[in-house]
Amino acid sequence: MGAGAVLRAPGEVLNRVRRDVERNALRARNGIKIVAGAGRPAAGLTPKDVVWQKDRATMWRYRSDHVRHAPPLLIVFSLVSKSYVLDLTPGNSFVEHLRDDGFDVFLLDWGTPDERDASNGLEDYAERYIPAAVDAVREASGSPDVSLLGYCFGGVLALLAVAANPELPLASLTTVATPVDYQGSWALTEALARGDLKVGEVLDDAGNVPPSVLYQYFKLIAPTQELSQYANLLDNLWDDALVEAHQRMAGWAKDHVPFPGRAAQQSVDMLIRDNALMTGRLRLGNRQVSLADIRTPYLNVVATRDNIVPPSASLPAFELVGSADKQQLLLDAGHIGQVVGRTAHRTSIPAISDFLRRRSRPVPLEQP
Repeated sequence: MGAGAVLRAPGEVLNRVRRDVERNALRARNGIKIVAGAGRPAAGLTPKDVVWQKDRATMWRYRSDHVRHAPPLLIVFSLVSKSYVLDLTPGNSFVEHLRDDGFDVFLLDWGTPDERDASNGLEDYAERYIPAAVDAVREASGSPDVSLLGYCFGGVLALLAVAANPELPLASLTTVATPVDYQGSWALTEALARGDLKVGEVLDDAGNVPPSVLYQYFKLIAPTQELSQYANLLDNLWDDALVEAHQRMAGWAKDHVPFPGRAAQQSVDMLIRDNALMTGRLRLGNRQVSLADIRTPYLNVVATRDNIVPPSASLPAFELVGSADKQQLLLDAGHIGQVVGRTAHRTSIPAISDFLRRRSRPVPLEQP
């Protein structure tokens, strides 16, 4: 026997063998499920009600018997992916956490655009949909004002809506993972800026950018991310909880929706090529819009390891927004880690909740 050998009790060896056999069985079962695409766990389970609809857009209100803070919170999601990532699973849900913190939470989901949405421009979302959704929240809640939060490109739409409509009755504005500076951030945006990639060449028959193009775009931004995720998964294929979490996140990462063609073209022309949010030359319809016109109390949430919206793209929003009352939160997290997972629940969501609470008023308890 070698000098470094360790004698183990027969019982310990037997337990190790049993554990390895059990884990191998779980690896085989979970591997088959993933390859077959079966058993994908459900998401978006926090109870909610539809309170407003316009075209393909739907707004939900999350049920709560313990609202303690006013005004209500309206979350505006991105145009190109599905909003259930903000309600991924009980206990790991952005909306659930804020609801349990005492907020009356609403979420604006854009649905799945079709040929009827191909002509929608950025001005439609900023000047028609979002102001109408704010009014619907006020009507449903009885509150004179609303707190507005935008995630990713939903944050861009929220910024445009507030800049274009300074009279919107808002108590605060929060943006999370929101790009405003599009120059020098990504190789692919540089290609779009140069004209190497043209929106018109990828439009589908409905006149929109199809989900497959969007998926490849984001995949090329972080080409090794999927490989590293699978390497971690293979090491832990026996762990049901980890496999389930992987299925949810991997499923969502591929679950894009069409990008309305006109809004996509405007985004390339104005946001990327002209970098109009930075230069103040952005036009909605016939008028110029500047983030300097925003006066609403403002919070900008930025992740230092975000490879989808790099810090260099999102940090400038703090200086561009004209609000006197504004804060910036820097997180050691990735793009999705600002709203999902440990960092979100330990840092970003409590910070967002605190920002909202400080600009809220208490809701009187109902008398029995």
